[in-house]
Amino acid sequence: MDLGLSGKRALVTGGTRGIGRATVELLAAEGASVAFCARGAEAVEAFAEELRGQGVTVFARAIDVSKEDELKGFIRDAAEALGGLDILVSNVTGGSLKGPEQWQQSLELDLLPLVHLIDEGTPILEAAGGGSIIALSSTFGFDNVWPSSPNSYGAFKAAIVRHASAAAHALASKGIRVNTVSPGPVYFEDGDWGKIKAGRPEVYEKVLGSIPLGRMGKPEEVAAAIVGLASPAFGYCVGTNVVCDGGMTVRTQY
Repeated sequence: MDLGLSGKRALVTGGTRGIGRATVELLAAEGASVAFCARGAEAVEAFAEELRGQGVTVFARAIDVSKEDELKGFIRDAAEALGGLDILVSNVTGGSLKGPEQWQQSLELDLLPLVHLIDEGTPILEAAGGGSIIALSSTFGFDNVWPSSPNSYGAFKAAIVRHASAAAHALASKGIRVNTVSPGPVYFEDGDWGKIKAGRPEVYEKVLGSIPLGRMGKPEEVAAAIVGLASPAFGYCVGTNVVCDGGMTVRTQY
């Protein structure tokens, strides 16, 4: 199936590891030019050089997405370097933090980067004749498979879905589609579940046992949902929340 991404220009935040890296790799494999950012300058440059060695057009920068000026500057500069943008993916998360500071940090790392990405990216996508915005949320934003204490992670993941839905309806007339992808547990060794497996195996096994498919997800499986939904091949999807969780959530989806 041709996703229609050859020649498209895509930007991904948090693009050097896990789902973000897999998304950048798949976009590039489908023929898109890519811009990505992350905090670690060394990892950003190493991944950028790897992609350039494969003939991919790349714009990459180490930034802190919780800093509004850094994120917006990156978006503007990426658009200038690539000759415009067609796809924006908001992928960075603050993780499941503890303590009173979790609420401010989740606001700054989960929700506000999406707000700023939409605000700064909308005129750029509009100038390109339309485009696609994908927000990464989580099944923790709308479903509790096992009892959990109140925390900022689920609250702000829910807010991401709500804000993306509102933006979808506001921007559709401009030819800009906004959708959300909500993964369940995704395993890679240096990710959260890799660390939990190593440090708290009883928690890992409990969650694994709640997934009907019998395994955790892979970054490339979530990336496939992101890239497909962002592509022209899925051009009639607006305001959709795609759940990738191996059947873990128990609600009926409408």
